[in-house]
Amino acid sequence: MVLTIEEIDAYNAQGFVLVKDVLNPSDTKPVIDELEAFIDGQARELYDQGKITDLCSDAPFDVRYGLLLKQCAEIGKGMDIMHMRSPAMFTFLGNPNFLDAVESLVGPEITCNPIQHIRAKPPSDYGSSSWSHGVPWHQDAAVMMKEAENSNVITCWLPLSKSTIQRGCLQVLPEVSKMGYLRHQKEGGTMIVPDLMPEIDPVFLECDRGDVVFISRFTPHCSVPNKSDYCRWSLDLRYQPTGQHTGRTSNPDFVVRSQSNPDSVLTDYAEWCHLWVDAFENPRGHSVHRTD
Repeated sequence: MVLTIEEIDAYNAQGFVLVKDVLNPSDTKPVIDELEAFIDGQARELYDQGKITDLCSDAPFDVRYGLLLKQCAEIGKGMDIMHMRSPAMFTFLGNPNFLDAVESLVGPEITCNPIQHIRAKPPSDYGSSSWSHGVPWHQDAAVMMKEAENSNVITCWLPLSKSTIQRGCLQVLPEVSKMGYLRHQKEGGTMIVPDLMPEIDPVFLECDRGDVVFISRFTPHCSVPNKSDYCRWSLDLRYQPTGQHTGRTSNPDFVVRSQSNPDSVLTDYAEWCHLWVDAFENPRGHSVHRTD
């Protein structure tokens, strides 16, 4: 789905844009199926170890993880893109429907930035989960090296289940991206220094599966605690023009679309897995947060 001129203009003016129905259910179903299988496998291992007593097998996708977390915090161990390295996730990173929208903002030579995550935000009172209690105001430029400040890295936030105010949806500060990078601190998690926070009313971005929120690296955003009984599932992905600094040289980036050099596109799932395994087994490069 190509973005409209109005949506591109909104992104450039506001520093973000919420685009409805970018994806079809069939685009994200394989990813959700893999997540469900992973959680089920984790649950059965913990059950065999006596760490949980109820598999909650009949609970739906956006409920089961929270119920399992209530019983054992280990349920989420290893549940991220670079650790799971699942085939459906690799395929989705190059999904044509999705990349058509990304291309509208970064151009036809597209690299998948190495900063990418699966986010499971369970109800805040269901147990130990750093995401359930909210994330402080920050810019994504703060989790990248300073050398990438001029790179056009676009954050793509994709809900895999309903994201509402009650479930702790994203909040953003419009037009602040024009101010560039704001100094961050470590205290309280990587966050904008409170005295530097602009006095602007936040916009709450309620959205659903199939929608995509595109966010500038300089747009302050946060989320509040999940006060519902449902888990807020999402993918946090980043894309950029090929050749620009990724901001995290310790982890692998790869080309997902190229008009000028189609052979540069990584289509080999085994090679993608190898890149991540090699990054973990042979550490090099840098992974830093820009905090005082």
